[in-house]
Amino acid sequence: MIDQQMSLRGGAARLPVRPRTGRFLVLAAVFVCAACGLVYELELVALASYLIGDSVTQASVVLSVMVFAMGIGSLLAKRLRCRAAVGFGMIEAALALIGGSSALVLYASFAWLGDSQYALVGFSLAIGVLIGAEIPLLMTLIQRVDRQDAGGTAADLFAADYVGALVGGLAFPFLLLPMLGQLTGALFTGAVNAAAGGALVLWVFRRDLSHRSRWLLVLVNVSVIAVLATATVLVDDFERAARRAVYGDQVRVAVQTGVQEVVVTGTDRDSLGLYLDGRLRVSARDEYRYHEALVHPAMNGPRARVLILGGGDGLAAREVLRYGDVRAVTVVELDPAVTRLARTDPALSELNGHAFRDSRLTVVGADAFPWLRADHGRYDVVISDLPDPGITASTKLYSAEFYGLIAEALAPDGRLAVHAGPLGARPQTFWTVEASVRAGGLATRPYRVTGRYAGLAASPDRGGGERRDREDWGFLLAAPGRAPRAALAADGPEPRSLRGRELREGARAAAEARLPGLLPSTLIHPRYWEDA
Repeated sequence: MIDQQMSLRGGAARLPVRPRTGRFLVLAAVFVCAACGLVYELELVALASYLIGDSVTQASVVLSVMVFAMGIGSLLAKRLRCRAAVGFGMIEAALALIGGSSALVLYASFAWLGDSQYALVGFSLAIGVLIGAEIPLLMTLIQRVDRQDAGGTAADLFAADYVGALVGGLAFPFLLLPMLGQLTGALFTGAVNAAAGGALVLWVFRRDLSHRSRWLLVLVNVSVIAVLATATVLVDDFERAARRAVYGDQVRVAVQTGVQEVVVTGTDRDSLGLYLDGRLRVSARDEYRYHEALVHPAMNGPRARVLILGGGDGLAAREVLRYGDVRAVTVVELDPAVTRLARTDPALSELNGHAFRDSRLTVVGADAFPWLRADHGRYDVVISDLPDPGITASTKLYSAEFYGLIAEALAPDGRLAVHAGPLGARPQTFWTVEASVRAGGLATRPYRVTGRYAGLAASPDRGGGERRDREDWGFLLAAPGRAPRAALAADGPEPRSLRGRELREGARAAAEARLPGLLPSTLIHPRYWEDA
């Protein structure tokens, strides 16, 4: 009882090291634990954005739930202050196991259950509670080492915590993801977490532990590290099994580039499927409908110089290069791994007609937004073949500022073609993009393609096929000045211009709507709809 009272008042502990060394070791443990905690947090956000989509929503869910849970953890930690050493050791072991395995479990729930939202919230709660319990217990432990005043102790602890968070935040995108990947990176972080917490308690504060508590902590930490090490050894087999569950049995290529995960399925050009970050971008069965509708309406007019934004798969370039009077085609693609795959993969290069062998085509590896800010001359046609506008990470490429840059790059009689998302399934997305193009200084002509396979951007289902939850592709043809005319069919599966009634219905459906993450200038203003 006297020892407990001394612990709560900051009485000195019987340490195997000098007090200054003990203080340094406690702050080092704070540093490591803070770094690991932030890695868990970023891992949840990154994986949730990949598996569920809408990174703004997922980041908000993870961060808000974790901060709330940290408050609960801080309150619960008061019950453990009388046994701070053993309590901290057990909490770190639990945090290492839960945080280290979180990515693995989330990916498994997505692959075999088809939903990882509940698992995401559960892990955010559990990790938040455990992280919130760390600082109160560490405060008690450091006061056992040194009699420094509470204000100075808190300042040192929070300084070590914030610096550790900085290191963890930088290590995640620049070291862990490129070198180890999401799953192995989380497992490695958990092992480091368990080793740091266990070493601090079992060495520096071992005299505060009973014989039974000491052996319990040894057993628990060894078991946690063994589980994480075993999972690391088996992670490649797990990833292959999970990919088969998600994409089917015909996965040929699966690579994590510096930008995204690229997966290619199918054994030949007729069965090929190209997935970027889990979303189907190319289906050999119906890609021609999408690319023909995207490219050919814009090619009705001067077309000597053509700019393709995105389109690293070479399929839009294939359609452009069909025109003999096209003299130069520039493809601006962010991920060089996609263009490299389009050049070298036998099935994909056959599907794109070996477009990259054409001497008229030039590939630029760059982000389209900053690239457009430089003066590259004027283009007769600009094709915007970019990721789906519903993906938050790509929303800057559907902003009014972006279309303003395109307007400056267009020749006076130039045309722009934009894929604006599914008009039937997500009219707000489509009309938000249309309003952004107008705000960028271009007149528009909306059109659509309907048909059985108009689901190019759909995510795969758990059976390996693609979910056909979209009935059409929506496009915009735009030009400076008046809306451009194009050879559009009246109805049927070919590109069809939208009629007045559809324009008015779309206006009502999307009034005052905006996509999450879009810049404020992309708001749809009621005054615009009066002109529609």
